[in-house]
Amino acid sequence: MITASKQFNNEVLKAHNEYRQKHGVPPLKLCKKLNREAQQYSEALASTRILKHSPESSRGQCGENLAWASYDQTGKEVADRWYSEIKNYNFQQPGFTSGTGHFTAMVWKNTKKMGVGKASASDGSSFVVARYFPAGNVVNQGFFEENVLPPKK
Repeated sequence: MITASKQFNNEVLKAHNEYRQKHGVPPLKLCKKLNREAQQYSEALASTRILKHSPESSRGQCGENLAWASYDQTGKEVADRWYSEIKNYNFQQPGFTSGTGHFTAMVWKNTKKMGVGKASASDGSSFVVARYFPAGNVVNQGFFEENVLPPKK
């Protein structure tokens, strides 16, 4: 089973922080506890080969992004795929939509820490889990305006 290496986790973190910098929000830090939890959940996903979010009750105040591919994904590739949802985000009408949640979780201003996990299934596919603390995508009045800033010119 392929698991997340320190190099993979740092690659995901670096890509997140490069994107966050474009939006003028503070960089994230890796958290060992979140790495461990994300790794455990990625292994659970790989064992069932079903991509589904963990129950919110099992991850406390954390948000979660998931990725699946039929091959061993790189950290940058995963982050780039999540960030590509920016093309569907309407900064004039901020808010949550199912087609932009990965992007908004990545650049959410108030998020401080993240953890990453990766596991491979028996068929060679890979499952990646990112956990974010505190969680983004909070659907309250004004929260998206305050936390999902447009990219700087």
